[in-house]
Amino acid sequence: MKYYLYAMGAIFCWASLPAATGSGLKDLSTPELMFYSFTSAALFLYLKEVGASRSFKIHLPSKGGILLGIWGIFLYHLVYYHALDRAPLAEGAILATTWSFWIVVFGSIIKSRRLKPMVLLTALAGLGGAALVIGSGKTLEFNPSHLKGYCLALCCGLIWSSFSVGIPLMKFKRDPMTPFTIMAALLSALLFAWTRPHAMPTPQALLSAVYLGTVPLGLSFFLWNRAVSKGNLAVIGFLSYLTPPLAVLLVALIHHQQVAPQVVGGMVVIIGAAIVGNRYQ
Repeated sequence: MKYYLYAMGAIFCWASLPAATGSGLKDLSTPELMFYSFTSAALFLYLKEVGASRSFKIHLPSKGGILLGIWGIFLYHLVYYHALDRAPLAEGAILATTWSFWIVVFGSIIKSRRLKPMVLLTALAGLGGAALVIGSGKTLEFNPSHLKGYCLALCCGLIWSSFSVGIPLMKFKRDPMTPFTIMAALLSALLFAWTRPHAMPTPQALLSAVYLGTVPLGLSFFLWNRAVSKGNLAVIGFLSYLTPPLAVLLVALIHHQQVAPQVVGGMVVIIGAAIVGNRYQ
């Protein structure tokens, strides 16, 4: 049970971003966003590690682990930000959300050695529920001119899902998220330097990037690793579908906005799919 609480903690971290930052990140380019957020995330996780171990030493994983970390932490976010730059927000977010679908599929195959039809159907239903929430109040149109952005968003789904499934298969002896995030911060610094010059960000943009680094990145990485290392991946995949509706609900709660009926309907579909899908695990 506690592993699903870790997963929900990570999901709440991701869902908190729109409510906490609003449009504060819109003026940052991808290299700027990567640099400021990953620097904050690396510092947060390193200080947490020092506090827990009473040691300033960083324990690096194996070469395979390092490649997995670059793949799942640095490359995923680089591709994700570029995808949303090249595709409309709603359509890009829906396609990127396919990582939840793939985690359910991969997790079910790992557990049962086969993909049960009902698990596949409920995973698709969960994806539909998430799409209903993200597309609420918007006219969705998959325009061929944004094909590159759509492809990048679909790649995001495969990158994060394979990373999440790869963590328990690697059987790390220590939490790998701190070295993973430090490596991502170093690579982001190189990208930032390579694409200079950059203007000094506004205080709002900088604070938003720091929040992104410490909570939706740093804290969520720690919680997500705890969840996927030993939890049922298929169940965690179903839970992750709740990220879009929770994000909308938090924005509505904090900024006193109304919640569209499609959001409530999408959340009901997601919860129903998770309950039915869990029965067929």
